[in-house]
Amino acid sequence: MDEAGHAGVPSDGDLARVVSGGGSDATEAEAELFRRLAPRVRLYGLRHLRDPAAADDLVQEVFVLTLEQLRAGRVREPDRLASFVFGTCRLVVRNLRRGQKRREDLLDRFAGVFPRRAETDLLLLDQNRLRACLEGLGPRERTVLVLTFFAEQPSSEIGARLSLSSENVRTIRRRAFVSLRDCVLGTAA
Repeated sequence: MDEAGHAGVPSDGDLARVVSGGGSDATEAEAELFRRLAPRVRLYGLRHLRDPAAADDLVQEVFVLTLEQLRAGRVREPDRLASFVFGTCRLVVRNLRRGQKRREDLLDRFAGVFPRRAETDLLLLDQNRLRACLEGLGPRERTVLVLTFFAEQPSSEIGARLSLSSENVRTIRRRAFVSLRDCVLGTAA
């Protein structure tokens, strides 16, 4: 029986040993460990960081560190993997707080030099103008921009989807972006 008392279900320690050993089952073991422990790590992050985005970042960073240690065979007690993971959580949160404290101290120290919040002259986008400029692009150019910046797909996936080479996608994206920028800024020829 495993830690949870379920016959036939591998324990966290069993999965950790599979990851440490590498092989064909390692990827599945990593995914199962993530499925089991990530929700608990996220709750830890929410409790200690009080920010959903920071909690999500904590999950990612803790699992990258944990998997690196498992793959390198540096987790001494695989049967106590949850303790290792939450010890890692504690260290990552402490380091985040130190960095934040350091930044705040620097801002206080140089308060006369740097404003607390940087004043920027951001271009406030006119959404109607942006929409009109997007509509002014050809369908292929518009599709490439949408898949790049909203769907966050790489050139290779966009190319496969549109039957184009990756290089062609990058060229179309660059030209479409220049056209879009010029239209929004009113510098289009």
